[in-house]
Amino acid sequence: MRISAKVDYAVRAAAELAQRSPGRSAGATTGETIGEAQGIPTKYLENILAELRRSGIVGSRRGADGGYWLARPADEVSIADIVRAVEGPLADVRGEAPEELSYEGPAQPLERVWIATRASIRQVLEATTLAHLVADDLPPHVAELLTDESAWTRRSNF
Repeated sequence: MRISAKVDYAVRAAAELAQRSPGRSAGATTGETIGEAQGIPTKYLENILAELRRSGIVGSRRGADGGYWLARPADEVSIADIVRAVEGPLADVRGEAPEELSYEGPAQPLERVWIATRASIRQVLEATTLAHLVADDLPPHVAELLTDESAWTRRSNF
């Protein structure tokens, strides 16, 4: 799975909001403040925040006291929600849902491989919320995956 800069920036921005502006009553945080805190270009970040706003993850207000805040509690916003908000489905194949594909001959089981891949991604990204990130306390089954040393090693093509 390739995690784009857009997804990485969106999750980091949402985590920053979870810490700084967990709700409208906590006040708003400007895009510039979020960008500076996370090292994200403000212009690009503003577009991402607009997508998060359209999806109902982030709220916003214009003006002198304007900025952004989480529109839902941090424990109700999963990493999967953010990925879907900025890029669409977690795992599709050539833009199609894996269960809508069909393969012939020895490739026939491939549909099940893609569906299993999607299920494994969901097990991590749907279970991990912004609250988990801010507290630095990942769900146990996610943390367990990190105990395998091979998880920390990138495998190359060769």
